[in-house]
Amino acid sequence: VGFYGLMFVSLGSIIGSGWLLGALNAAQVAGPASILSWVLAACMLALLALTYAELGATYPVAGGAARFPYYSHGPVAGFTAGWASWLQAVFIAPIEVLAAITYVNSVGWVNIHFNMINKVGDSAGLLNGTGLVVALVLMVLFTAMNLAGAKFLSDSNVIVVIWKTAVPVLAIAVVAWLQFNPANFHAGGGFMPFGFHGVFAALTGGVVFALQGFEQAVQLAGEARNPKRDLSRAILTAMAIGAVLYALLQIVMIGGLDPRNIANGWSKPLGTDPSDYGAWYTLALAVGAGWLAKVLIIDAVISPAGTGVVYVTTTARLSYALGEEREMPAALATTNKKGVPVVSILVAAVIGSLAFGPFKSWSALVSVVTGATAIMYAFAPVSLAALHKVDGGRPRSYRVPMPALLVPAAFCSANLIIYWGGFETTWKLACAMAVGLALFALGAWRRGTGAQHTTRFPWRSFTGPSASH
Repeated sequence: VGFYGLMFVSLGSIIGSGWLLGALNAAQVAGPASILSWVLAACMLALLALTYAELGATYPVAGGAARFPYYSHGPVAGFTAGWASWLQAVFIAPIEVLAAITYVNSVGWVNIHFNMINKVGDSAGLLNGTGLVVALVLMVLFTAMNLAGAKFLSDSNVIVVIWKTAVPVLAIAVVAWLQFNPANFHAGGGFMPFGFHGVFAALTGGVVFALQGFEQAVQLAGEARNPKRDLSRAILTAMAIGAVLYALLQIVMIGGLDPRNIANGWSKPLGTDPSDYGAWYTLALAVGAGWLAKVLIIDAVISPAGTGVVYVTTTARLSYALGEEREMPAALATTNKKGVPVVSILVAAVIGSLAFGPFKSWSALVSVVTGATAIMYAFAPVSLAALHKVDGGRPRSYRVPMPALLVPAAFCSANLIIYWGGFETTWKLACAMAVGLALFALGAWRRGTGAQHTTRFPWRSFTGPSASH
């Protein structure tokens, strides 16, 4: 996998359901100040992207998010980070499937003749039987694409990501040309109607979720053609493109709103219940771009689906990494003749499909996934700081600038994301992490390696990309 393949893997993870749903949710919570939410999130995640860029280029291994803490602090830290990585990654594909189904279901004839979402009762807004079948079919399709191998995934993903990037750029240009009201930026209570509380609330309401995913190229580092040259550039380029794109989407959406809908507040900026209609689909119709609305519905399938395929891949690589380090069953490290971790891919697909049971809506999964991702992110700066001390002599093609300042700032950024998620999310994550650590302790006890897991620091064992095989 070359530079463009790696860059498109990360960019494909960033541009998913977040652009279809994130701007409206942020506007409802923060008003025009939601623009600041995107800028703040981009700055915080950029710090973390810098740490991943150095780690990925210096230690190019498959499933890097789990391997870096393993090299710096030993198996306990490695498993904890890997478990958090796996938890967030395994549920991204179901989230993207739910987003695609929710958006497409807003089309009139689909809603009437092929409705996939319950409309009444306690289950309103959740998948019905038809929606569940469609969701499972999409997960099977994602799995089949991954079993074809990394090169097929990279080549096909380039085409998908070009489409995924072109459509929001088209939406920005068309909506801004047809309708842009500068007065909207101080309507409905002013630029910051909900104060800084709204700005911070928007971060965990979908803004951080939309921008996360830059690290996905790191998970495929073991299959990169020239990781030392390409990996850091791929991560930083994808992050920059995603941040600029999302900020422009937010600006254009606010400017494109009908002033009458926000004169008295931001609860219904589109003049209708957003749970019934896709945000950009509705906005395109409102500004008179019916043809764009049709394109957006097509993109509502392609954009989330592209992200879902990528995350089935990276979930499998994380399982593979944990299996190869013997922190999970060794069968997870089994590969076919193409080097594809078949068992890991199948496990990721099955567990991801089970998420459609308790979590049948997009919003039900977003906050939990955001928190798990932040836990995973928090390990990267800690690992980098430790490896600077114990393995500082290793050649590095990229280094974080001003590490004494930016590495601690990256760690604080990850922890703030967890904190802003609230206790309701944090306690659920704590329970999920406890389950993983209990499984880890049980496995260590059965193997009789408990003492080693508290004393073994394996960074010296890394010799290069071959360590991933």
